[in-house]
Amino acid sequence: MTAPLTTLRATGALRAFEAAGVLAPADVHVASRLGRLGGETSEPVLLATALTVRALRLGSVCVELGRLPDLAADAGDLPWPDPSRLTEAVRRSPLMTGGAAGPLTPLTLVDTPGGPLLFLTRYHRQEEIVRTALADRERDRPAVDLGAAAAALAALFPGPAPDRQRVAAALAATEWTTIVAGGPGTGKTHTAARILALLFALHGPALRVALAAPTGKAAARLQESIGAQAEELGLPAGLVATTLHRLLGPRRDSRGRFTHHAHNRLPHDVIVLDETSMVSLTMMARLAEAVRPATRLILLGDPDQLASVDAGAVLADLVARPPARPPGPALARLVPGDLGAEGFPDAERDQLGNAVIRLRHGHRFGAGIAALADAVRRGAADEAMAVLTSGDETVDLRPPDDLAGVRDDVVTTGLALLDAAERGDLTAALAALGTHRLLCAHREGPSGVGHWSRRSLAWLSRASGRVLDPDRRYPGLPLLVTENDDDAGLSNGDTGVVVRRDGGLVAAFDRGAGPLLVHPARLSSVHPAYAMTIHRSQGSQYDSVTVVLPDETSAILTRQLLYTAITRARRRVRIVGRESAVRAALGRPALRASGIGRTP
Repeated sequence: MTAPLTTLRATGALRAFEAAGVLAPADVHVASRLGRLGGETSEPVLLATALTVRALRLGSVCVELGRLPDLAADAGDLPWPDPSRLTEAVRRSPLMTGGAAGPLTPLTLVDTPGGPLLFLTRYHRQEEIVRTALADRERDRPAVDLGAAAAALAALFPGPAPDRQRVAAALAATEWTTIVAGGPGTGKTHTAARILALLFALHGPALRVALAAPTGKAAARLQESIGAQAEELGLPAGLVATTLHRLLGPRRDSRGRFTHHAHNRLPHDVIVLDETSMVSLTMMARLAEAVRPATRLILLGDPDQLASVDAGAVLADLVARPPARPPGPALARLVPGDLGAEGFPDAERDQLGNAVIRLRHGHRFGAGIAALADAVRRGAADEAMAVLTSGDETVDLRPPDDLAGVRDDVVTTGLALLDAAERGDLTAALAALGTHRLLCAHREGPSGVGHWSRRSLAWLSRASGRVLDPDRRYPGLPLLVTENDDDAGLSNGDTGVVVRRDGGLVAAFDRGAGPLLVHPARLSSVHPAYAMTIHRSQGSQYDSVTVVLPDETSAILTRQLLYTAITRARRRVRIVGRESAVRAALGRPALRASGIGRTP
């Protein structure tokens, strides 16, 4: 085992925690730098600062000072400070209060009933922006013509009670902010289209609507789903979805600021944001401050999926908030039959006061994948293993040395890509991209994207009888965009394929209504996409997926990671790994500390 990297200047507790691998050199550098700038020399406070930086690096927004040893329970005997003394030391620190060195206050301590939380001030401010915006939007409810709304709901949702989609639409009509949660295939975008139809019926054709998602791929899917229902529902033609980044308006002089903000609000009457689980705290704060108070904000997403790569798990936090107020009286008048005990347990009925509705019935995939996904979501390891070993053809667990089926899927998909791309058939090439995808937990190592991309390329080279060099961007090369490129119209996470066209090469990216074509020379941040990380796959769907699991010791192998990978598939899931890895994942829920759902 390789010894962890260490800094040269770390001493005392910082040195001990860094040597144990709990802190990374970057954590120590940032804490030491802040200490020098703010005039703080206390070793416990600097340790708490480094642990807060570490928490952000791992996805949390803050650290719970009363539970610090839980951050590294398997790291051995370390000099953890006494929680109460540490809290008081932080409270007095110049990094909290400012001092002779200047007004710098990079730390914020928040007392909650569950114990003190330590933030970097920037992230606490972002949480406060989200919390304050939601509270302001919950002070009142929009006026609604109940007669017209009831008639429109009956036309849009003619089925019997209970109907959670009908409740979601009624919530969107009677609340400024609505959260429609649910797993893949539960009808979130189907419901969103009917919500839009209801709001157009109530407010007329001049309603200004924005559709957005965190990635270009997810935005294309949202646009495609809404567009497919537009004629049936009488929605305006040409509703276009964009990335959240583009909706807010990127600025060339700043990567973290946008043209729309608290002093230049977005002009829309309705904003629908899909795949909200992928939105970081920072981006949610930017959206919250840019939305007008009288704009209906409809958030769609799966709180059980992986959260954003950046800090925060905003959707999960918002769904889990304790009820702040009772459901609105207009809701009960619009959908009385849907709110009975048969349709809503008491806890879920209480959540309607927060305008949170969870859709339950899945439509995307068959019983085998649905049963596996549900068992993984709940952490039911025995149930998950029973499904995987049941003989169901749609779900499968294979040991790491049984790769014949993986090779067949990779080769079949790759040859279809090569053929369609050489013929210049954009539709067929983009369709082939969605047939099978290799998903990995890691980027590197024997279970990582790099290794499996090279292996896939070797399999395909032998099968095609060609030497395929991804550096030459040959027709049929699948691509993954790794950074936003506003000039090219591409977003981090977009997938495409190189296609021969009009005597040259173009890169084609799926955009719902039609492909986006970009000359390969304009692509600055793309990688071959024979395999991709599970994180990158969010917002995408494939006919089948192969999920490559690392061994059970991997720190990123979590319940949410496996659930996200499984639910990318429409028809078949193959897991390559050992039973011990599956059980380890289900026994390790990803927990991100934050303060949004807590009362200060």
